[in-house]
Amino acid sequence: MSTVPPSELVVTVAEHLPTIAAGAGERDRERALPRAELDLLSALGALAVTVPATHGGPGGGAVEAAELLRLLATVDPSVAQVPQSHFVYLRLAEIAGSPALQEQLFGDVLRGARVANAQSERTGATVTDIATRVRIDDQGWAVVDGEKFYATGSVLADWLAVLARDRDGADRIAFLPAETPGVSVIDDWDALGQRTTASGTVRLDAVRVPLTHVAEREAAVGGPHGYGAFAQLLHAAIDVGIARGALTDAATFTRTSSRPWFESGVDRAQDDPLLVQRYGELEVAVRAAEAALDVAARAVDATWREPSDAAATEASLSVAAAKVLGDRAALEVTSVGFELGGTRSAARGTATGAHDRHWRNARTHTLHDPVRWKLQHLGRWAVAGTPPPRTAQV
Repeated sequence: MSTVPPSELVVTVAEHLPTIAAGAGERDRERALPRAELDLLSALGALAVTVPATHGGPGGGAVEAAELLRLLATVDPSVAQVPQSHFVYLRLAEIAGSPALQEQLFGDVLRGARVANAQSERTGATVTDIATRVRIDDQGWAVVDGEKFYATGSVLADWLAVLARDRDGADRIAFLPAETPGVSVIDDWDALGQRTTASGTVRLDAVRVPLTHVAEREAAVGGPHGYGAFAQLLHAAIDVGIARGALTDAATFTRTSSRPWFESGVDRAQDDPLLVQRYGELEVAVRAAEAALDVAARAVDATWREPSDAAATEASLSVAAAKVLGDRAALEVTSVGFELGGTRSAARGTATGAHDRHWRNARTHTLHDPVRWKLQHLGRWAVAGTPPPRTAQV
């Protein structure tokens, strides 16, 4: 069992970023899943950082989880997105899981196991319309039937956390090993960006799950535990990481490959005052997003230590602000990167080959959670002191 302090795990992952970065471009081009990179994170103990100390884990919180994903997203946001749902469902198990589930799941994660979500579905008028069903058979087992899409990390997962609806209309999360009979995982994710998140379709055909491994979703979502805010914090961390990584690569390209515009009167592109000005503006945007992310992570951590309605509201609002700033920074930096690099930056096989990958990843990942609704919740709070609804914290 891990006894490494959470902060040391973050430092260790930072030291291994060059290894993860090395093949990011090729993985994107070939849609090669990052199995080795995820295995490395498991071996380092990084994916167990939030396992509670009471279960032999490091006992890390939102601050460490968010920083891990931000760091990973600077070099490969697909690798960063896989642990997002892993950490989220570990948190749900901590809040709402039975002792039997916690003992088995946390123990497996400490031994390197990974958890993936099986939540979204293609059908339904909105994402909250769930067709997957869970029932109790005559032998006292939960039985799950349905089909999931966008199941991030499922292709390389050891456990699946499946969202299903019971006969009373309540949402349940069934935790089950990925190799449980009746489970099929199809590697069929094909997208503009975030191409190697190991996402796929998950089919469940009369899958039997012990009742001890079925948790009530509302116990996590509806309580003052900052559960939904934590989930969105991790998505914000990915956006912020994309922004920083894209800015770093753009600057490298400007220094090593860009030519100065003939009217600038300088010999190097990096000395063009107009480019320098633009880089300064982008640096401000990224630093603002990074600062907001840190504030939000600490606010979410506060809900873990002392859950309360006030703490949950502050966490949700802080995460909303970080999400807006991270979204804007990621989209701006990845788009302007082409402008700063010039025509050469749009050519395939350029020195970094990263501009289009950063833009595709940012454009794809920021679609996950529309920031226009974050602004609505922030505005209602500012004008009338109206706290965001619990459903907005997911």
